[in-house]
Amino acid sequence: MTPLPPWPATNPAYARLAARCPGLDLRTFEEAVPGADLVVNAIDGPSCVGALTPLAGLLAGRTVMDVSSPYDWSAAGGVLDPVNTDSLGEELQRALPQARVVKTFNTLAAEVMPNPAAVGDGDHTVFVSGDDAEAREAVTALLTALGWRDVLDLGGIRTARATEMMLRMFIDASAAVGTYRLGFKIVR
Repeated sequence: MTPLPPWPATNPAYARLAARCPGLDLRTFEEAVPGADLVVNAIDGPSCVGALTPLAGLLAGRTVMDVSSPYDWSAAGGVLDPVNTDSLGEELQRALPQARVVKTFNTLAAEVMPNPAAVGDGDHTVFVSGDDAEAREAVTALLTALGWRDVLDLGGIRTARATEMMLRMFIDASAAVGTYRLGFKIVR
């Protein structure tokens, strides 16, 4: 597990960020979670389960929108881990059994997530996976509010395996077309 950087009081990078963005309210996870109905996990895949597990009690009953990816860049050439028989989304759900984990956005570059029109005038698909139907609906409503027109609800968190395995295709396709600003489209 990669350790997370220390909190702002001891980390110059956070201090610089706070100086550049005075309206930004930097908080520890423990401070931020109690006021949130929805928590976005954008922590790197190899670190996220370890970072969020201590917050299991605070995250109980909350929707955790998981945008992490199981790509481990520390391995030669990078590897997906876990793959095939498990997913990072499933690992996170097991670590946070009372949270409502919903995997989404993990097939997209960060700049496209809140702006689907940045690729193909928004004509591409975003996927949603999670065991709690109400949480999937809440995340779908958020995605729709962001402008997503094609949200494909895949069902339970086990389906996160498929979208997480798409990462290798995303990386290779990005290299082939020369940009990370791309999307996948499920044609029906």
